[in-house]
Amino acid sequence: MEGNFGPVEQVLWPVSVFSGVIMCKVVYDLTRKISTVHFKGYDKLSRLQRIEWNNRGFSTFHAIVVAAVSFYLLVVSDLFKSGTQGEFVINRKSFLSDTIFGISLGYFLSDLAMILWHFPSLGGKEYVLHHGLSMFSIFLSLVSGKAHMYILMILLTETTTPFVNLRWYLDLAGQKSSNLYLYNGVALFLGWMAARILLFIYFFMHIYLHLHLVKTIFPLGFYTLLTVSPILTSMNLFWFWKILKGMMKTLSRKRHVH
Repeated sequence: MEGNFGPVEQVLWPVSVFSGVIMCKVVYDLTRKISTVHFKGYDKLSRLQRIEWNNRGFSTFHAIVVAAVSFYLLVVSDLFKSGTQGEFVINRKSFLSDTIFGISLGYFLSDLAMILWHFPSLGGKEYVLHHGLSMFSIFLSLVSGKAHMYILMILLTETTTPFVNLRWYLDLAGQKSSNLYLYNGVALFLGWMAARILLFIYFFMHIYLHLHLVKTIFPLGFYTLLTVSPILTSMNLFWFWKILKGMMKTLSRKRHVH
């Protein structure tokens, strides 16, 4: 693997990873303070419920930030558009993509540390697997400067996380019968289908159509791309099935009420 260790990267990478960790800590504390003041039921939650409540606060914040940056780099900017640069798309990167990868590594490290410390209260083995694979893939792409486009596509799937977290908040608050819970469930279903199913179909199609370029990635990166992506896709399909069943159950309950 060819290193991507320029003088800028030597400062940017550790600073961005550390910034991701600090971001999690700051948002965790803000979530706790805001919830204590504005949500009457917060203080009545158990200790572990409050920890998960605050944890989902920085999870939501990270998801919004990385999804917005990923969308900008993939869709709005010219970074990965054909004919805009001399470099092959597989080799393109930017200061911003490096930064968001570092911040995401800081987030995943923080979240994984909390999951392991309170295991399995904040998530089971599937969350450990998901975070481990995500960190490994992001790290390889960051240090090699390769396949930033594909990692950004994966980070774009974080658009569904705020809906997942809102569903948990509403459930804990006893709002499963509310219209907001129903609307959020439908939005989660549609968002999951778009960001974690259809986007992954495009992801694999793009790899197939550009396989001659993908093969130029160093061996570990190439085989990681070909193995980690199907694993994440399988997990997304499994969770999608659970989301579909949950939405159908909610819709059925609504029909019986009316």
